[in-house]
Amino acid sequence: MNSPTIPSAAGLRGLLAREVKSAELVRALIVVGPMVAAYFIARETALLNLGLVAVSLLIPALRQHFPPKVVAWHYLAILVTFAVLFFAAPVKPLFVVLTALAGFLAVAGTRYGEHFRTLGNWVFIPAVYLACEVREGVSASEALRHAGVIIVSSPIALALVCAIQLYDQRRGGTAATSFGPPAAEWFLAALATAMAVFAAAALVEILNLAQGQWVMWSAASVVVGDLTASTGKLKQRAIGAVVGVPLGFLAGLALPQSRVGYAIAVLAATLTLISFSRYVVGFGLRCFFIALAASFAGGASGIAEERIVNVLIGGTFGLIAVALTEIVWLRMMRKA
Repeated sequence: MNSPTIPSAAGLRGLLAREVKSAELVRALIVVGPMVAAYFIARETALLNLGLVAVSLLIPALRQHFPPKVVAWHYLAILVTFAVLFFAAPVKPLFVVLTALAGFLAVAGTRYGEHFRTLGNWVFIPAVYLACEVREGVSASEALRHAGVIIVSSPIALALVCAIQLYDQRRGGTAATSFGPPAAEWFLAALATAMAVFAAAALVEILNLAQGQWVMWSAASVVVGDLTASTGKLKQRAIGAVVGVPLGFLAGLALPQSRVGYAIAVLAATLTLISFSRYVVGFGLRCFFIALAASFAGGASGIAEERIVNVLIGGTFGLIAVALTEIVWLRMMRKA
């Protein structure tokens, strides 16, 4: 009778090498780790949110080999978009329109080069996420203070990312000189993104959905090409949410509430944005650690249902927007 096969150490190392982007993980720890350390010293939650700004700067900088000057412009775009959405948030119709405009502009840049999509995504995601997160469950004055801490402290994130880019370029890396060829159907993708984000933001504001940034984020994230590609992206996000969130919630039930555990879970969730080769693995672990962080903070009641429903609703809006734009485009092509 054959004994069950036990994975060898070499096999596990090979699996980790395929799934984990070790170089990106190390660099992400360098830029996000100091924020977590500062949180322990100052006990300021806004410093943990600053980690999202840092990793949002790092992702396109590493993928496209941006020089520090481009990283600085990216940084300014995040801060301006965040500030505009933050101050517009109390006026719900204005916030909905501006969020949809931000989604449109995030994709419209591909008119000048397809690599602008990565840059645009990582302006839209942190700006929308933080504009919602900072105001969630606090007074207007506390939200303003929280936003002020993020903005005042944000040059630290910029400096760390620029330092990494300079180090890599001095070791022989080359800075990007172009953003690739222009996208042929940039307007179609930008319009679909704007439609999906508009519908998602309107639903969030009308129903006052908790953690509504997940709906808007998912709506924009699903618009990745044609209907087939967008459906595949939604499936991956649905699998990640359905598996990751309940497991994180269950793990949190077995562990006591802890500020240390909360900070580590937030750090791990932030690192999943850049550290995994397969999207479904990274997103599933992100959902797991966010649910675990909520458990450590004592706010996990209902989080599993909220996260899963928000991901599915936002993704559905994205699919509908892609389908509608494809139908209109095909009719226009037939007429032409």
